[in-house]
Amino acid sequence: MQFLSDNAAPVHPRLWEAMRAADAPDMPYDTDALSRELDARLSATFGRECAALWVATGTAANCLALATMVDPHGGVVCHEEAHIEMDECGAPGFYLHGAKLLLAKGEGAKLTPDSIAEVLSGITRGVHQVPAQAISITQASEYGLCYAPDELAAIGALAKEHGLGLHMDGARFGNACAFLDASPAEVAGPVDALSFGFVKNGGMGAEAVILFDTEKADMIRFRRKRAGHLQSKGRFLAAQIHAMLADDLWLENARAANAAAAIIADSAADRLVYPAQINELFVTMTADERAAVRAQGFSFYDWDDTCVRLVTHWATDHEHARALGKAIASL
Repeated sequence: MQFLSDNAAPVHPRLWEAMRAADAPDMPYDTDALSRELDARLSATFGRECAALWVATGTAANCLALATMVDPHGGVVCHEEAHIEMDECGAPGFYLHGAKLLLAKGEGAKLTPDSIAEVLSGITRGVHQVPAQAISITQASEYGLCYAPDELAAIGALAKEHGLGLHMDGARFGNACAFLDASPAEVAGPVDALSFGFVKNGGMGAEAVILFDTEKADMIRFRRKRAGHLQSKGRFLAAQIHAMLADDLWLENARAANAAAAIIADSAADRLVYPAQINELFVTMTADERAAVRAQGFSFYDWDDTCVRLVTHWATDHEHARALGKAIASL
């Protein structure tokens, strides 16, 4: 009974079907019919014009998007526990040719206008310091908390005031949409670029880089090729994205994952470090308690000395979720 990560989830059967259907001769790289249709498909999803490009990983999606906003001498304001800081092995600096991450604080790994402004206020010495050129936020955050539309609007206003690009790491964007019960446009807010995650939500190996400044799409195409991410049979990545978008499968999967987490949260409410909003739960447990729960057949990651992280996914068995909730409640 595994609650390690939504990356460990099975691939949704409809994606296998879509990839099999795409297994016929077509143009290579991103010139196939499915890849060429992505711009229109994602523009309809977000209700505004965008350019959409597939890549294989969220790390590549984040870094390629940020590379359209930041010079090698520039910086990206992000949370000190953001994925691009803690879990991407320095990839932003690699893809951005030395650009720096400027770290801000915030409860639940969320940025606020005040926490961003605090970082910006310390940049006063001209060419002697790294200038901020972009802000990166995560929807939902590393602790499973969502930015409401008014929070996004406030950060967007600050970004505009300071002439900064605004990027969103949407590895669990679908889960945020499901929790907020809002449209993709509302959950993305005023961002300039979005890494739209599918792998954690039932995909196999395809994420979408969404650029709302479509003039920068060619820059990403060159950088994607240079980074080794222009796959020769790109139609198989495009097929996954189309399958996820069809009949809102991405949203259906996200709702199922969130619902499984809510079952556990109902039994572990007094141990939750943060409110249960999406499919990630942070639950306080001692070392002995962790051992006792694992002895019952459950797997999960230790987060720190005080809590563990439990992650559900689209195919999580609700009986397993109930069993885990019961095991935690009995501690």
